[in-house]
Amino acid sequence: MDGRRSGRVLMLLENCPYSVDGRVKREARTLTGAGYRVRVICPRPEGGRFREEYDGVIAYQYPPSPSVSGALGYVVEWGYALLVAGLISLYVWARHGIDVVHAHNPPDLFFLLGGFYRLFGKRFVFDHHDLVPELYRARSGAGTSALVVRALTLFERWSCRTADHVVATNLSYAGLEQQRCGVPEERITVVRNGPDASKFKPDPGRRPAANDEELVIVYVGVVNLQDGVDHLVGALKHLAEGSDVPPWRCVIVGSGDALDGVRRLAEEAGLSQRISFTGWVGQSEVMDHLNRADVCVAPEPSNGLNDHSTIIKIMEYMAMARPVVAFDLREHRRSAGEAALYARPNDEADFARQVLTLFRDPPLRERLGRIGRERIETQLSWQHQAPHLLKAYQSLDEEGRL
Repeated sequence: MDGRRSGRVLMLLENCPYSVDGRVKREARTLTGAGYRVRVICPRPEGGRFREEYDGVIAYQYPPSPSVSGALGYVVEWGYALLVAGLISLYVWARHGIDVVHAHNPPDLFFLLGGFYRLFGKRFVFDHHDLVPELYRARSGAGTSALVVRALTLFERWSCRTADHVVATNLSYAGLEQQRCGVPEERITVVRNGPDASKFKPDPGRRPAANDEELVIVYVGVVNLQDGVDHLVGALKHLAEGSDVPPWRCVIVGSGDALDGVRRLAEEAGLSQRISFTGWVGQSEVMDHLNRADVCVAPEPSNGLNDHSTIIKIMEYMAMARPVVAFDLREHRRSAGEAALYARPNDEADFARQVLTLFRDPPLRERLGRIGRERIETQLSWQHQAPHLLKAYQSLDEEGRL
């Protein structure tokens, strides 16, 4: 099949609306630009309609699932998404046709729809965003159920093995797909989650001009249990207790289910006057905060999830030419390279020391920022990743699978 003439791709997305998922939007636009006709089934954003068009991509957006607390909530949410997406997919198939079902996880249940459509000669691509068993462990802590972990691992394996092709977000995921799921290397393509460099415009003029003004630490992203913002508060407590530390403040941009707990930690540490929480803000305001940042932080702790995962905020910091402090995790180094200072994993005091090192060395901050921006422009931006996605689709063409 010539993708520029007749490729019909149906993307399945469950964990957020299409309009707010940067990776899915970049992939869909890349395929659309190559001539594929892309439709997406996803949750409906607030105020959204059932059918909306975004830059040539048609999204069919269903109402959110019923709200149920606890572990049962995931069963309800994922079961509801599978049922609704299945029904809408039949409508899309009947009206527009489908050549490829491209499923984004979590959850790892869309292999049921992919397998169904394979019976009719369609192809299934599994886009492996998250390690769901590790995500469950990271969020559950001491309450982790071995039975649930086994079930999630089976769903992941079935998703990978059912797929005609697996899209991995990094080399660590590709390795796990081969070792844990038994997927041959030739059926895996690594497409990193790189930012669109053209949308990130560093503006040095927005930073405070005087060296004696408060230095600004910025965190941008989700504030969930696995994101380590509690570790950031712990590091800031060490920073506040240190001697000969320049005046500073921290801005946490984002929200999530751990936000209330992080606020309490900040109050208990006596940092309420130093840490501000903005909640979710628009892209222009995010850019403004990043332009004003002296140091950007990625406090994800070492665990089975973060050790293997690419953290998009790190590359967004780099795209804005900001220096980064992060814990020394494998994929953090693969992303940032020499654009970051690394603290010993989960060592909050060492994290504070790395921040202080950057506070005291403006030329080092500038140098790390330049290195980061150069890495984005020359290696990591979406412009360098898009060809890998198209190559994965081309591999299906060459095998006569489309």
